[in-house]
Amino acid sequence: MSGLDYETLNENVKKVAYAVRGELYLRASELQKEGKKIIFTNVGNPHALGQKPLTFPRQVVALCQAPFLLDDPNVGLVFPADAIARAKHYLSLTSGGLGAYSDSRGLPGVRKEVADFIERRDGYPSDPELIFLTDGASKGVMQILNSIIRNENDGILVPVPQYPLYSAAISLFGGSLVPYYLEETANWGLDINNLREAVTQARYKGITVRAMVIINPGNPTGQCLSAANLKELLQFCFREKLVLLADEVYQQNIYQDERPFISARKILFDMGPPMSKGVQLVSFHTVSKGYWGECGQRGGYFEMTNIPPQTVDEIYKVASISLSPNVPGQIFLGLMVNPPKPGDISYLKFATESKAVLESLRRRAHIMTDGFNSCKNVVCNFTEGAMYSFPQILLPRKAIEAAKKAGKVPDVFYCLKLLEATGISTVPGSGFGQKEGVFHLRTTILPAEEDMPAIMASFKKFNDAFMEQYEDHGGYSRM
Repeated sequence: MSGLDYETLNENVKKVAYAVRGELYLRASELQKEGKKIIFTNVGNPHALGQKPLTFPRQVVALCQAPFLLDDPNVGLVFPADAIARAKHYLSLTSGGLGAYSDSRGLPGVRKEVADFIERRDGYPSDPELIFLTDGASKGVMQILNSIIRNENDGILVPVPQYPLYSAAISLFGGSLVPYYLEETANWGLDINNLREAVTQARYKGITVRAMVIINPGNPTGQCLSAANLKELLQFCFREKLVLLADEVYQQNIYQDERPFISARKILFDMGPPMSKGVQLVSFHTVSKGYWGECGQRGGYFEMTNIPPQTVDEIYKVASISLSPNVPGQIFLGLMVNPPKPGDISYLKFATESKAVLESLRRRAHIMTDGFNSCKNVVCNFTEGAMYSFPQILLPRKAIEAAKKAGKVPDVFYCLKLLEATGISTVPGSGFGQKEGVFHLRTTILPAEEDMPAIMASFKKFNDAFMEQYEDHGGYSRM
């Protein structure tokens, strides 16, 4: 047998599952090839669903990619002066333009811009030497998990429902996922008792819990953590000596005014010593979400707080194996954390474009939640933040039996029927984890606003017909 025969592959690779690009996505791709119109709401990919790129960052990066344009005497007729100045600024930070490797942590000048952004946001200084730029937040998450997980006895606390990046990466690195369940009836709130119980059960099985993940705002659940919740979490991590991995990639995506985004880092420093000196924290952010939605550019960062210098050196060493994160992605990140300011030539246009995206997303969050709640046997919490709705589908027993006969998990069965009937490609809740006997689906709120009423009408028509078809008056799968 040869090294890449299936039988001889690394077993951890075989264990990896990633529902966002799983069975439903593959079937949707097949149907698309057959000529069916598919609405891919399975992944938070704003530009693929029609969101327009922001003008200013694209102008700056275009000039950085084609620096000869800066020598053209007519450049000022096409590009605003502040975009030209920013392009020259970023080119001056590189040693050879966008085609040259950068430092393995990213360009020092961009890391300084990220540190300044964090200080403005949280009110506490940030050290650029503890910021690593990455090819999207996912690469950063994988780098850190790879450093923490030593073997299958090392556990990572992950919120369930969870984003499958975490289950997939933990499997890949040979660790153990320790689930802590969010409370759907409390708008996906976090109960500290669930955390304690999860750790106790893991230890009983011989698992050493080493880190805890929070996703704030939540994916797939869309909730925003309150300051009080974050404080409780940090106290828990302090007591249990856990690294807190704060996935904060949706921090610009907030659709209500009651619970604004607050970073875990700000709450930690507000708490003061011994907490602020004792909790190890790694925070993640990206250009893929927010009103930027630049998923394909692969720009992200992580910042380390209270991580020992020797550990930082080891993480740097491993980052060096890849030589450099992609440089255009770094420039996008610099522009995200240091956008045009009031008084700049491009400010008004940038602010208008950004506001329009966020206001539309807020309206879409309402349209989708209201649409789901108008359907038979569907219950959905409001999407407070992020880019997703995660409705619970109360499946009749006959539907569950039909799914078993078809050899499908019940929510996969439902989502496949939805896809075939409407072209709407979603992700079954089982791909994110959910309580036994409870079924969900996840969809993004990203389809164009003008298309949303028709999409929700199509969903309702399918769902209500499905429920009628499988109605058995003998009850439903409920929480």
